[in-house]
Amino acid sequence: MIGTTEMQCTKCRRDAIVYQRYSGLHLCEHHFVLDLEAKAKRAIRKHRWIDSGDSVGVALSGDLASSAVLFFMHRLLHKRRDIILTAITVDEGIAGYRDPGRAEAIARTIGAPLVTASFADAYGITLDEFARRKGRASACSACRVLRENLLNRVAREHGVTKLVFGTTLDDGAVSVLADVFRGDAESFRRPALPVPGTVPRIRPFMDIPGEEVSLYAALHLDGFDLAECPYAGNAFREDVRSLLDEYASRHPATKNALVNLGEELSGALAAGAGPTRICERCGEPSGETCRCCRILDEARGYEGA
Repeated sequence: MIGTTEMQCTKCRRDAIVYQRYSGLHLCEHHFVLDLEAKAKRAIRKHRWIDSGDSVGVALSGDLASSAVLFFMHRLLHKRRDIILTAITVDEGIAGYRDPGRAEAIARTIGAPLVTASFADAYGITLDEFARRKGRASACSACRVLRENLLNRVAREHGVTKLVFGTTLDDGAVSVLADVFRGDAESFRRPALPVPGTVPRIRPFMDIPGEEVSLYAALHLDGFDLAECPYAGNAFREDVRSLLDEYASRHPATKNALVNLGEELSGALAAGAGPTRICERCGEPSGETCRCCRILDEARGYEGA
């Protein structure tokens, strides 16, 4: 719960700005920031995500979570001369949504160099064009695949060794539950070790609720893109998110349990998975023809490609 200013901070008795139902703590701004950053640092240490000599790229869309994680990573690494930090933004081509200028302004405010890419340049099609050809209902899921593929390509081309996402506890729990509802066992077979050609992912906020990440961003930055994606309302994941939020409001530990379950399943199933193959079409790691290429083929009308 955010905005509990009528209560005092559990640690220092100043006015609290947040109440954590899962911990029972009321926290003032100072102790809230310390608490969030400590959790993010603990996740990085636990997974040994950062090494000396790394070139770290942050996927920056200009929204609250991606801006928050860029701010955090800059705060964590700006004194490290042995590590490079870069922001990467992708223009999906959605009219009136995610103006790349917002991401550029946020990166400039933080002091991080920015690399840009677009669906139009990389794939020859915008997401709006994809939606017109294949229907709005499939646009969101296709966008996730195309965006991650392009981020990986751009990161690799610029020498990035670790790719950071602003994925929150809510996002991780939704992903696990959505995969379970779809019966998608393949999603849990992703190798725990880095796959050649795939830049390893870092998710420092994976144990932190989304509303806390949003508050952290609002305390340090402004100028976010707060508009809702016009294709999100058609997404299966949004239905799962609504269901999960309702259930978790009565059972606060649910999202943590789902994320832990996802990690355990991934470790168990990935151990029995075969070696990752390279797409014969685009060279990306993923089967004979990767999902990204199949999506583009369908959008372009290549029957049987």
